[in-house]
Amino acid sequence: MSGTVLILRPEPGASATAARARAMGLAPVVAPLFEVEPLAWSPPTGRRHDAIFFTSAHAARLGGAGLEALRCLPVYAVGEATADAARAAGFAQVHAGPADGAALLALAAADGVRRALHLCGRDHMPLRHPDVEVEAQPVYAAVECGAPLDIPAGAVALLHSPRAAALFARRVRGRGGIRIAAISAATAAAAGEGWAAVAVAARPRDEAVLEVAHALCQSSGPDRAGADA
Repeated sequence: MSGTVLILRPEPGASATAARARAMGLAPVVAPLFEVEPLAWSPPTGRRHDAIFFTSAHAARLGGAGLEALRCLPVYAVGEATADAARAAGFAQVHAGPADGAALLALAAADGVRRALHLCGRDHMPLRHPDVEVEAQPVYAAVECGAPLDIPAGAVALLHSPRAAALFARRVRGRGGIRIAAISAATAAAAGEGWAAVAVAARPRDEAVLEVAHALCQSSGPDRAGADA
């Protein structure tokens, strides 16, 4: 079977995934479905927040001048890559949290955070916890690319979000010949049915997506692997 993987996430994540794929002996093809761009925004005034939440490194990279007034606050970030982006943006108190926003919110609540500012994308999953009031502030947007989608024969498509999965499903024909590797069960569900094979990563990490993609590349025949992982 082909060792080609189709990388659909936006830059700079796409290039990072491509580098990891090459290190695993895979052949990456980068074809982002989205381009990420900053939004005009200002920090909320008149309200005190205990912490900043970053669930995507894009928010830290593209937050711009609005971040300056918030750098005194501690940051809770999903994963090390997002935590590194927060540090690069000038935040000194950065907690690299668990794999998803809900787990990150639970960690912050256990630390005593009661009011948080979630710097996020225009399209985002709301964060909710009974003990924490979360105010969402979009600072970037992922805009759909209009370029034609060329899927190499035999490639495994990597899906890093439910929104990407839904868009990919709308833009392709002939699902029966395409295998997908999804970052989560929700992402796989957003892609729908009818694919040649579906594998779900054991953890919501880029490395885990590549692991299941590598396994798909070594297998043959339709399958739905890792759906309960």
